[in-house]
Amino acid sequence: MSRTRYTRRLPAAAVVAGLALALAACNSAETGAGAAPTAAAEKLDPNADLSKQSLNITIWDGYSPEDLPKKVKDKFHFDVKVSIHDTNETAMAKLTATADSGFDVAFVSGQYAQALSEQGLLEPLHHELIPNLSNLYPEASELSYDKGNKFSVPYTWGTTGICYRSDLMKTKPTSWNDILDPAPEYWKKYTLMTTERWMALPALKALSFSINTTDDGQIAKAKELLVKAKQHFLAFDDTTFGDRLKTGEAVMVEAWDGWCPENEKNIEFVVPKEGSDLWADTMVILKSSKNKEAAHAFINYVLDPEIHSWLAENIFYKAPNKAAMEKVDPAVLEKFPSLKMTPAQLLQGESIIDLGADAAKFTRLATEVAAQQ
Repeated sequence: MSRTRYTRRLPAAAVVAGLALALAACNSAETGAGAAPTAAAEKLDPNADLSKQSLNITIWDGYSPEDLPKKVKDKFHFDVKVSIHDTNETAMAKLTATADSGFDVAFVSGQYAQALSEQGLLEPLHHELIPNLSNLYPEASELSYDKGNKFSVPYTWGTTGICYRSDLMKTKPTSWNDILDPAPEYWKKYTLMTTERWMALPALKALSFSINTTDDGQIAKAKELLVKAKQHFLAFDDTTFGDRLKTGEAVMVEAWDGWCPENEKNIEFVVPKEGSDLWADTMVILKSSKNKEAAHAFINYVLDPEIHSWLAENIFYKAPNKAAMEKVDPAVLEKFPSLKMTPAQLLQGESIIDLGADAAKFTRLATEVAAQQ
């Protein structure tokens, strides 16, 4: 098994503006300038000959089994071409560059799926062609960016918390304040994330604010906490914090649950008492796809317990698929206790949603905090 890093970064202000222009261009090309985007479901043939179709998908590297295209080919007799993106921004650039991106299925985080849907770029899902939706936990249809799974199917989900060395800390951290304002003995031994929305998350939750706030006063107060926290922290780190814990360079870090190396002795994960987020990565079908029946068949196949359980056993992320999680090797669950978090526990977290132009406020927050000496 290997742990691979994936980035859910939210775009900087310039990227937001660029994506907005690209989305608008795509929308104008399909609906006419100034017209409202359409999202009517196309009539599909449940008996279509899938062997005459093919799929282009874009996904994070290592985020699905390497032999998945072969398995799909063997079962459905159509080809799957896989394109890799390293961040959500890269995926969005691919999907919005022209009115027809050439992609059929995309794996993007929930708030990005929401943004694509709001621009009329996604096909509403035909649930009758995805019977394996019944394998999902009921809670997987309650995510705020897409209640009812109208345009997206959650592929992975999780939360953010504090990953820490239990042998190097006198007491277990239980609050975001424990990492924002730690005891002097832990100075220069803790890390926070640099990714915009996740940089802000600990401070917003410590202040009892929504992680989706757009209130300038609340964001300013969060900035004050982060600037103070930065005075004694080790670094901003979105990728190597697990290694810092292993060596003892850090004693606690802000971390996504799936990236906390809980299989290592004395490393544990906790969701602070003030609460956290609920992030999700999703599968969506592009409105411009000419292979929508194959796209639905592909998503349905991914939801097969044998396929979907691969996530937990190989990259240690939770699948929002009850039947799949029930197939996970109990030994893996013991090594990575966060995998045993229940849907009810996850749903206590706040779903990150697309903020449109207001996302620039978090870009500005991150830039100003990073610039503070």
